[in-house]
Amino acid sequence: MNPPGKENITAVILAGGRGQRFDGLDKGLIEYKQRPIIEHVINAITPQVDDIMINANRSEETYTGYGYPVVNDELSGFQGPLAGFSTAMQHATNLYVLTLPCDGPFISADYVRRMATALADNQADLAVAHDGHRMQPVHALLPTGLLGSLKRYLDSGERKIDRWYLKHNIALVDFSDSSNIFQNINTREQLHALEDFND
Repeated sequence: MNPPGKENITAVILAGGRGQRFDGLDKGLIEYKQRPIIEHVINAITPQVDDIMINANRSEETYTGYGYPVVNDELSGFQGPLAGFSTAMQHATNLYVLTLPCDGPFISADYVRRMATALADNQADLAVAHDGHRMQPVHALLPTGLLGSLKRYLDSGERKIDRWYLKHNIALVDFSDSSNIFQNINTREQLHALEDFND
């Protein structure tokens, strides 16, 4: 199995949450270093993938302004990242989707290469990042061929991301040497703490 190349990968930026820990604000649009967080994500991932899609359930007009397709969860009621995964997998035109949170502005330049290599080397169904201490479940590389499995799981009423992963052969991608890329901005305190971080 050869690693999927960038020409086969659509990055899906997950911006479909409620932002409950950030006073209900749309986290992708919160400014970090004078720019909305999602702009940092877009700028970092663009050279590594074929195209980009934004999964959002509000602020659609603003997100559309970035020039990428914006897709809403087909499941209403903010039902978690797997709802975003499912919607993205249905709309992606590439063989793989790379999922990223909208509130994680730190993406390394070799991120996609490492995810794709681990997927191939392990002959795995999907790849999920691991920071050396725990899995980072919304940082995943998924073939769109898993859509049927995911839809059946969601139709059963399940929403836990790790339980769905365990139904498949997972490659855990070791990012312990750069675990700071998984710092995200969930609260105002985290935003202030990261202002001096050199991304």
